[in-house]
Amino acid sequence: MIIDEQISASDLLPQIDRMWELSAQKILAIEASDSLNGQTPVFTVEGKYQPQGWTEWTQGFQFGSAILQFDATGDERFLEIGRRNTIEKMAPHVSHIGVHDHGFNNVSTYGNLRRLMLEDRIPHDERELQLYELALKVSGAVQASRWSSTIDGGGYVYSFNGPHSLFCDTIRSMRSLSLAHHLGHRLMSENDDAISLLDRMIQHSQTTARYNVYYGEGRDTYDVRGRVAHESIFNRNDGRYRCPSTQQGYSPFSTWTRGLAWIMAGYPEQLEFLVTVPDVELAAFEGRPDVEAFMLKAARASCDFFIENTPTDGVPYWDTGAPGLTQLGNYLGRASDPFNDFEPVDSSAAAIAAQGLLRLSELLQKSDVDAAERYWQAGLTVAKALLGDPYLSTDPNHEGLLLHSVYHRPKGWDHVPAGSKIPHSESCMWGDYHLRELALYIQRVAKDERYYTFFCG
Repeated sequence: MIIDEQISASDLLPQIDRMWELSAQKILAIEASDSLNGQTPVFTVEGKYQPQGWTEWTQGFQFGSAILQFDATGDERFLEIGRRNTIEKMAPHVSHIGVHDHGFNNVSTYGNLRRLMLEDRIPHDERELQLYELALKVSGAVQASRWSSTIDGGGYVYSFNGPHSLFCDTIRSMRSLSLAHHLGHRLMSENDDAISLLDRMIQHSQTTARYNVYYGEGRDTYDVRGRVAHESIFNRNDGRYRCPSTQQGYSPFSTWTRGLAWIMAGYPEQLEFLVTVPDVELAAFEGRPDVEAFMLKAARASCDFFIENTPTDGVPYWDTGAPGLTQLGNYLGRASDPFNDFEPVDSSAAAIAAQGLLRLSELLQKSDVDAAERYWQAGLTVAKALLGDPYLSTDPNHEGLLLHSVYHRPKGWDHVPAGSKIPHSESCMWGDYHLRELALYIQRVAKDERYYTFFCG
């Protein structure tokens, strides 16, 4: 990508204001829709949100979007939508033992509501706060219970595929463990064995950094620094690592760009959380320097890979090894083209990645000023692209906010418009949510307001 060195956060405020205007229309349209029949919206087909049964991981983004809308604009209609639906509909997600998505569903809803109360953005109600915190405690423990051990004494929270499967996505669900730990919670096991949620968060983060992220150190023939494997497979008989894999990418040896983006966003968020953790709690992991070092190494490698392997505007194609890319010529030397005939872009990956770039920059402000500036300007460059044409949805009849996202290219779930050869012009819940979250982050920085983080208080 070509980084815009001149753009500032305040330069984007007019585009952000416009986005919130459009966002309000989209949230209200989904809330009033009768086409979902009570099911969770996942992606749009011809501009209308549809459910897609696989795992239940997007409802938190639906209601979390309304909460972010209130946060950014102060419009209490959206607080009512977000709070009412969280209380009435999110409880099954808190105790859902079958997914690795607690950080998506529950931190985006209960976590955001708790944050707003602690920021004095909504009236303080002690019993309501206790409800949010109880939900977050239980969610973190349930997420941590999906545990597989590795032969080296570590382990990971396994994906919905089963105990053999470590997804890169799950790094962002580690914030559910972090919040629950901060709230003084732990996972209770057989014989009243108390399991530290901080311990499991760090072990999972270590295992992900070791096996899902590459560093150009000769691990295998395709070891390129910053490349990310969607999935790592382990032999459950002995806990040994076996191979990379993927469910939604093109190949285990290429990089599915939304998986890359989860790594980019997940590690900086955990590093922000670790700032609040006393040194004594990190002593069991060889101390703070070692823990922060492996997370920072993964974050920087993945962010550098994104910058080097993304078109000039900062919006990536869905997989760096997608076979049709060879038909596009020098696709990295020009802006992304969602209307081409060969491979779709994934704007949702860009929205997630941009936040990772900005948060990494914030972490490096004191230790590496030049790198911090590079990542900051890269994040703003991506945001600028997403907040304008052809990515921001301005059609009042389209329920999506961020256009040209991709859910599952190998399964062919994404809508291909008539006359087109590839999917485009549709939206997804996680893409819309993360564009809103990105905009809120930049808005707060530009207005010198409180730093936006999942962790608060």
